[in-house]
Amino acid sequence: MLDQLVAPTEAPVAEASRELARALVMGAPTGCEVEAVAPAGGADEAFDAVPGLAGVRRTALPRRELAAALQLGVGTGIGGGMIHSPSLFAPLVRHDRVHNHDQTVVTVWDLRPWESPAELPKAVAAWHKAMLKRAAKHADAVVVPTHSLASRLVEIAPALRGRTRVIAGASPLGFSVPTDEVGRRRSLDLPEGYVLLAGGPLGSEGLDAGLAAVAASGIDLPVVVIDVEEGHEPAVADLGSAAGVPERALHVRGVLSADDRAAVFGAAVAFVAPSRRAAFPWRVVDALTLGVPVIAAASAVHEEVMHDGGVLVEAPDASGLGEGLGAAIAAGLSSTSAAERLGVLAGDRGRAFSWREAADKVWMLHAEI
Repeated sequence: MLDQLVAPTEAPVAEASRELARALVMGAPTGCEVEAVAPAGGADEAFDAVPGLAGVRRTALPRRELAAALQLGVGTGIGGGMIHSPSLFAPLVRHDRVHNHDQTVVTVWDLRPWESPAELPKAVAAWHKAMLKRAAKHADAVVVPTHSLASRLVEIAPALRGRTRVIAGASPLGFSVPTDEVGRRRSLDLPEGYVLLAGGPLGSEGLDAGLAAVAASGIDLPVVVIDVEEGHEPAVADLGSAAGVPERALHVRGVLSADDRAAVFGAAVAFVAPSRRAAFPWRVVDALTLGVPVIAAASAVHEEVMHDGGVLVEAPDASGLGEGLGAAIAAGLSSTSAAERLGVLAGDRGRAFSWREAADKVWMLHAEI
């Protein structure tokens, strides 16, 4: 049995957890089944989106208390069998892999707690650091989504050398522009045809450079920013104003459902990804999956994920990045044929990302451990 520990709070990781669980169920080898493990107090309805689960096992502790117990390595009632967690939220304690065949595998999608810890509450950054130390001591493997992140993670935790495995994430199973896309965009009060960005006002998001790039491009189009956390909308509006994006042209929206997000991508003429953070670029993958032209800041992660599926812009600093991205936006949208070419490149690359393939690799990983 492979337990899919489903307890993260970050929206992309929560979505990834659900999608991986679905794919694990669909790809389960003969004689294997998938059971979810979750903290006490949650709603079982959340697991209705994962048909075929053998069951949902609730821990005795609710999430906050469970997180503290996991950090300290004390008993939680979770254990035994093969545990695969889509985050560091897992029982990282001593176990007998050889005789009892117990396994614990965790996942790291984002290195912000180590590279930009000031952007997180101190307790959150400390929890991630403590859990990685426990993973270095007790995890049978740590999954990361790119080779560049694997290399960096081993620099942070050298004891993990030889135990990292690269398994990329993907857009949700069946992710496509919905037939009611126009109505969904109207409900979100969005125009038709715009440059799309994602993220918030934190420095590692690079949103200041992205908005400056759109303003510098000379493209007279609205700008839509999604995935903005509640309460951060004014800060994003301030970044837009400082960058020279007219207030009337900027549309800021929060975290959207997969269908609403796909509808938003459906009217985007380009997706701009200015962040150079060491984290899996979920929205870049969404854009590639839907064949939306992608113009991104050059980084080890973007180079690996995008490959030749879009335009990468090198720059020494944020100012230069804004100018470089702006020129790339102008060139990429200079004609219908130029935009269509970028869209074809994106769509071709987007086929490389699949939760079904990721699930097959997860099953294979546990078979090899």
